[in-house]
Amino acid sequence: MTEFAARVEAVSISGIREVFEAAGEDAINLGIGQPDFPTPENARRAAIEAIESGATDAYTSNKGTRELREAISTAYEREYDLAVDPEEIIATAGGSEALHLVLEAHVDPGEEVIVPDPGFVSYDALTRFAGGRPQPVALREDLTLDPAAVEAAITDDTAAFVVNSPGNPTGAVQSESDVREFARIADEHDVLCLSDEVYEHIVFDGEHRSPMEFAESDNVVVVSACSKTYSMTGWRLGWVTGSEPRIERMLRVHQYAQACASAPAQYAAEAALTGPQEPVAEMVEAFERRRDLVLDGLEDAGLSVPTPEGAFYVMPEVPDGWCEEVLSRGVVVVPGDAFGANGEGYARLSYATGTEELKAALEIIGGATRAVR
Repeated sequence: MTEFAARVEAVSISGIREVFEAAGEDAINLGIGQPDFPTPENARRAAIEAIESGATDAYTSNKGTRELREAISTAYEREYDLAVDPEEIIATAGGSEALHLVLEAHVDPGEEVIVPDPGFVSYDALTRFAGGRPQPVALREDLTLDPAAVEAAITDDTAAFVVNSPGNPTGAVQSESDVREFARIADEHDVLCLSDEVYEHIVFDGEHRSPMEFAESDNVVVVSACSKTYSMTGWRLGWVTGSEPRIERMLRVHQYAQACASAPAQYAAEAALTGPQEPVAEMVEAFERRRDLVLDGLEDAGLSVPTPEGAFYVMPEVPDGWCEEVLSRGVVVVPGDAFGANGEGYARLSYATGTEELKAALEIIGGATRAVR
């Protein structure tokens, strides 16, 4: 058999997917970050109308339709008072492809990328695919990323550092002072800040701020998506925002790997961004109620857990054998070490599922916790 590329051999299948595939059909799945709400009706209707009219029969521009990129640009101005030219945006096949474009375009073999630990599984893997070396930085006790720790980790080999707020797997929201510091670090050290803002609109406490608001250079690139905000995970529509020179380099990767994002998804995303935002607010309110339910249930079980301020995850500290015991009883959770070495002793639970399922899962979790103590 032909040998495989070393860059592929160095990366394992996502621990999230491994747990998901191992679960039975009747298991309560708290392992996947997928909202259980429908995609807004106006977004679905826009895609259907575009298909029926034939508008989706051809490639779009590599960057995406002008209308979609204008909608994204308008959203940045409306929500962050940021002037983002549509030419500074690429529509991508979800936030995952956007992350891939950033790292492929900015990381040379052997260069370092500072990543939060625990942090989203793709940061480590995509850095390795780009030939880079992940440099993990441990989170604070409240599971936020410390700008001082990031700055201390920067070396002459550092190409970029990753900020993720609200965070996956933690649900943590970085303070405005932290975000200002990340922007300063990017400016002063002339190093790229990759800001993953896929959960930007799912915030319960505090406020989401972007390093792009405060940076004085073009050393901040932002990744976002419709997946979580508009319950469009299956549509695979995200985007990356950066200066035109950075976008031009990322476009070189995108046009050969993807050509363009799915045309029907682009029409749906445009409608979601420009249409009524009440479904988003209603979903966030529901997630906040579920968060409080899950926090109460975990605390009743005797588990210590920082209060997540956004996204739809909690990350409690758990005893040895807890994840296996919970899974054996029919509840899917993800062991914390799937997100990095500093995740050991934790577990990630998603509350992006129905309230009744959460109540049933918490009852099982209570029994499993007592069994391993």
